[in-house]
Amino acid sequence: MLLAAIVVAGLLSRVAHTGLRVLDKYLGDALYAAMVYVLFRLTGRIAHVALWAGIAMTAIELFQLTRIPADMLRSGYPAVRVGARLLGTEFSVLDLIAYAVGIGCIAAIDRAAPAATPPQPE
Repeated sequence: MLLAAIVVAGLLSRVAHTGLRVLDKYLGDALYAAMVYVLFRLTGRIAHVALWAGIAMTAIELFQLTRIPADMLRSGYPAVRVGARLLGTEFSVLDLIAYAVGIGCIAAIDRAAPAATPPQPE
């Protein structure tokens, strides 16, 4: 449910424009990073989820420096162009900051949420 809400909010942040760059651009980036955190968390096998989500997001951002995603954007194949859009095509330190904010916020929510406890037998 949380994952679906994050995806919907992220898509809406790209469609509905407010005129404020922090909302129109960086909210979507923060939500993208939060989505990665939740995906890692859902596996139930990864310790230090925030750290690994941060590493994954940093790797994606650094991959943009290779210019491979930008080249993918010029592909004749629609699926490759979509992949380029998902990866991003321009490196930005501000994106890394937005990712850190997104991961930090979702990690704080995760820590504050009560742990799921199995039902007690009656």
